[in-house]
Amino acid sequence: MNITTKYLGLNLKSPIVPSAGPLSHEISNIKQMEDAGAGAVVIYSLFEEQLEHEELELNYHTTTPAESYAEATSYFPEPFEYKLGPEEYLEHIKKAKDAVDIPVIASLNGKSLGGWIDYAKQIEQAGADALELNIYLLATDIARKSEEVDMNYIHIVKRVKSAVKIPIAVKMHPFFSSTAWVADQLNKAGADGLVLFNRFYQPDINLETLEVEPSVILSTPMSMRLPLRWIAILYGRINADLAATSGIYTEEDVIKMIMAGAKVTQMLSPLLKYGIGHIADVTKKLKAWMEEKEYESLDQMRGSMSYKNAPDPSRFERANYMKILNSYK
Repeated sequence: MNITTKYLGLNLKSPIVPSAGPLSHEISNIKQMEDAGAGAVVIYSLFEEQLEHEELELNYHTTTPAESYAEATSYFPEPFEYKLGPEEYLEHIKKAKDAVDIPVIASLNGKSLGGWIDYAKQIEQAGADALELNIYLLATDIARKSEEVDMNYIHIVKRVKSAVKIPIAVKMHPFFSSTAWVADQLNKAGADGLVLFNRFYQPDINLETLEVEPSVILSTPMSMRLPLRWIAILYGRINADLAATSGIYTEEDVIKMIMAGAKVTQMLSPLLKYGIGHIADVTKKLKAWMEEKEYESLDQMRGSMSYKNAPDPSRFERANYMKILNSYK
């Protein structure tokens, strides 16, 4: 049974790809992912704000004592105790590349255009096979038009693509005024792949401390419906490879996404919940289902239930809205 796929120009032994998250902080976990059957791995994101914070903190620790007593200079952090800049992340990429044979995809979350370009170059030089741009721009300015926000995404992709030779994917969110138009423009700007969708984690209010605080909730299987719909709509209409993420837990979820048109399916929540070995379980069941239904490869089923090829494409559109509402018993 052939479950190989091609994503971002890379040959993958499986469509199951662990997405960026805390599990990839450990090289041993990345090895386990490969052993369990992962086709590639997206390692945790490098955040430009984190690097800025580290730089400011180092500056504080190394300048404040100068205004105090001379012996206070002994409090300077040792080089091995404090790593300035992206060196630690870049070294992690190198170690991961040395440890596994599957493609290692880096993830970058920049803030400034210069940061996007500079860190993308360094990530490429570190040996990453591809780069996922985790663009998280929250438009809070009521005077800023949606067109400006959209063009900011497109401009980032154009500039990064012109700066590096490795393939890049863009982790999109579903909140654009025209998701299809933005997807097409990102593809034309140079994105080799689109990851649908980025989860914008929502803050919560702590009623005891009266503070706004982060609240991480794992995705649920229901979350897959949104990327399923848009992958099905975009399949065959843009040239970029489509990757599905959010709510993918079982072999059935993987199959549905492939039928919608995805090249790969990314998962994290089920790995955090059930362990990395969950990849092997899903892989085994995926192969069994394909054998039972007499599918010889993923290519044979890919896009078969997309908007382009589905028996009734209207089921992906507004025409299905009333049917859905009236279908509940």
